[in-house]
Amino acid sequence: MTYPVPHQRLSPGPLMKIPQLFLRFSLLSRRSRILISIVIPALLIVLLFLMTSDGVDASSDLIITPAIGDFSVTITTTGELQAKSSIEIKGPEQARAAGIWQMKISNLIAEGTVVKKGEFVAELDKAEVANRLKESELSVQKLDAQYTQAKLDSTLALSQARDELINLQYSLEEKKIILEQSTYEAPAVQRQAQIDHDRARRSLAQAKKNYVTKTKQSIAKIQAVEADLRKEQQRMAIMVDVMKQFTILAPADGMVVYAREWNGKKKVVGATLSPWEPTVATLPDLTTMESITYVNEVDIQKIAVGQPVTLRLDADPNKKLAGTVTNVANIGEQRPNSDSKVFEVRIVVTAQDTTLRPAMTTANEILVASAANVLSVPLEAIHTDQGVTFVYLKKGGVVRQAVTLGLQNENAAVVTAGLRPGDAVYLSPPPGAGEAPINPLQASL
Repeated sequence: MTYPVPHQRLSPGPLMKIPQLFLRFSLLSRRSRILISIVIPALLIVLLFLMTSDGVDASSDLIITPAIGDFSVTITTTGELQAKSSIEIKGPEQARAAGIWQMKISNLIAEGTVVKKGEFVAELDKAEVANRLKESELSVQKLDAQYTQAKLDSTLALSQARDELINLQYSLEEKKIILEQSTYEAPAVQRQAQIDHDRARRSLAQAKKNYVTKTKQSIAKIQAVEADLRKEQQRMAIMVDVMKQFTILAPADGMVVYAREWNGKKKVVGATLSPWEPTVATLPDLTTMESITYVNEVDIQKIAVGQPVTLRLDADPNKKLAGTVTNVANIGEQRPNSDSKVFEVRIVVTAQDTTLRPAMTTANEILVASAANVLSVPLEAIHTDQGVTFVYLKKGGVVRQAVTLGLQNENAAVVTAGLRPGDAVYLSPPPGAGEAPINPLQASL
């Protein structure tokens, strides 16, 4: 809004005589001119001091009248365009299963390159994974040898146990024959034969139990080594498959846009991928664009989904785009080069524009409040004293007129009570403002 300012005239003073002095200067002698050239600067300094000390200030008596019209409150932020939806170009998806935690980008096509499905996009450094693959191959060989050895040991141990069972069985039969033949022997001989028979029987029973236990132990040992072998073989197979994915191809047609790291920097050659952030670049859908911006914690309460936005491009300041707030973050974050917490706000561009490209910088003017046909005055004209908000009003003299304020923006405020159209309002405190009486709201109605 523009505020009408009455024409002002400055009273004539000593400065009006300065041109006449210069006209006479050329008619004087050389000595006189030298003398005057010394005196005139001193005179100018004195004149300026007198003007200042007399309180001559063009802005001190500047008077405006309240503006009448539409009033808006906006928040202006800087954002960056990106596609609302896009296809991610990712690195190996099974890197975590293969035990690979970091993958460095060794080659990457230029950002903005238009690619076809299946064309080359990026290459990852294979040095580390190649070393891991060699280690895995050695582990597989070692485990395979252990598996073979476990089976051989089991075969040998069980074979010996079976031979022992056969021998014990024969021993028991021998003791049985001796026991039967001792029927006609002395009682002591019979007793000894019975003891030997019982001992042979218990030894056979114990050997049978031991054989069952050894069998289970052998099976368990073989299964454990076999499980480790299968696990390492699977890991090696995954690693081989992951290495093939170190050459990253485009999953669809589109224009390549570099992905960003957690700190906002683009992923370029030398950047690292992780199993949690495997995206190298994206293929954006340029039919629907949105501006990603950040609003400080002081203003975020004013932002709401659905608010209209006017966007301007740094690349083309004359172009205006309409947009709408579509998402406001609930949790703040600490951004680089920011001392306070900020909240992410997404603004969708409502109209299609084929000239828009990702990463373009936008100036976003978010309309947070508005009012139609209201009175407003500049913030410079509004003052506060002891809890009373007022303006200096020219009304026969200087009056401190109490006012009630409505909406405010960075330049002006709506006056809902206390002023009328055409009132003469001082833009800054006039002379004698301190003694001016306060005109309360009731008296102004």
